[in-house]
Amino acid sequence: MKFIIGYYILQIVIVILCILLGYFIYDKRFKRNHGAKVPDGFQSTDEINIDPVTGEKTRVYYNPDTGERFYKKEK
Repeated sequence: MKFIIGYYILQIVIVILCILLGYFIYDKRFKRNHGAKVPDGFQSTDEINIDPVTGEKTRVYYNPDTGERFYKKEK
């Protein structure tokens, strides 16, 4: 009986751990507020994301030295 209870508790712990990891590690770069001014060293790309709900456009800028991406909302 203890084995079955331990088995279910282990499953619950694993599910909670997966939820916490997903929350804290999930890629939040796209949703981060980057501001309106593009920093020096970033180049414009052809990549534009359009939010289907609001219709807002977000252009992607890329820094070839660091590999970092910058997202700027356009009107």
